[in-house]
Amino acid sequence: MYSDKVDQKIMDFLRDDSRESFVDIGKKLKLSESAIRRRVKNLVDNKIIKKFTIEIGEENATSAIVLISVDSATDTSKVSEKLAKLEGVKTVYEITGQYDITTIISAPNISEINKSIDALRKIQGVIDTNTVIILRKVS
Repeated sequence: MYSDKVDQKIMDFLRDDSRESFVDIGKKLKLSESAIRRRVKNLVDNKIIKKFTIEIGEENATSAIVLISVDSATDTSKVSEKLAKLEGVKTVYEITGQYDITTIISAPNISEINKSIDALRKIQGVIDTNTVIILRKVS
């Protein structure tokens, strides 16, 4: 999956702080800034790193878990791909049990969460949803 241990360490640094400079990462790994830049570019080009993002502090965001049932005549993976592209959807899991898919949605407020849920319910093949608003994260 990863090119080598150095690439893994670079990704670990970026996962902890995506704003950390290539110079600072290079110093920690005893590599030049240009070597780190080249490695990150290769990781992006090879789609090992898909995107750089921010995580909003929990006190500034509202999150929900949405459990989704998919029509048995519909390809679940196609629904999952469409869900992953929706605004606010942070994670999509295909699961076993009563529901076929679960998503984690995050937005600045309940109104925006509701917009995301309305959009996901319109995806062809989605036949039922069950939404749980996350009150707080314990650990």
